[in-house]
Amino acid sequence: MNPLDLKVKVFADGADEAGMVEMYRNPLIKGFTTNPTLMRKAGITNYRAFAQSILRAIPDRPISFEVFADDFAEMERQATEISSWGPNVYVKIPITNTRREPSSGLLRRLSKAKVKVNVTAVMTLEQVGEAASCFVGGPAACVSLFAGRVADTGRDPVPLMAAAVELLRLYPNLELIWASPRELLNIFQADSVGCHIITVTNDVLKKLNLVGKDLSEYSLETVKMFSEDGARAGFTL
Repeated sequence: MNPLDLKVKVFADGADEAGMVEMYRNPLIKGFTTNPTLMRKAGITNYRAFAQSILRAIPDRPISFEVFADDFAEMERQATEISSWGPNVYVKIPITNTRREPSSGLLRRLSKAKVKVNVTAVMTLEQVGEAASCFVGGPAACVSLFAGRVADTGRDPVPLMAAAVELLRLYPNLELIWASPRELLNIFQADSVGCHIITVTNDVLKKLNLVGKDLSEYSLETVKMFSEDGARAGFTL
């Protein structure tokens, strides 16, 4: 299980500029994604300034920035501007707006305008198919299937992701993203089903040094941790 042997491309997911630049120096990281929720948590207040600073630091790997409007006309305006920021930019468009209205019409218009799109918040195979049909003959695009959120509902996401990989074989300009992974194992699961990309947060990426670790040693380290923490706490009975 050598991470450098992976076929799936690992994208770093976050909005901490220092962390993104650090990951840019890691040869395993092939691209980047962010979203308004991550940006808000990181304390970003000026969207354009943040994005342009990131693009100066990361000019040559794919990076996705998301629209934040709920109206399709305003989404289109934002998408056009975001796309203009650089040739490596993908624009994240949600599969629907908050009123459950599908974004298919907007996706088709953006594809026709040669905007590179990352369709986000996808959860079902039907949504994968709907999104894919909008990009026939268009530029490169991605479909972000939120496997981690699917798993949060008690469903095994692996069969769903495998089916989505097969569906997208019909669309050579599209790549499937395993989005919102919850653990390091998901990287290897994504690789095994032929997923093109997986987005991974820094806290999960930091566990890469554990790949292949001797489990007996890991067990002993865990016992030592419990023992040392009990001693430091000064517990008595």
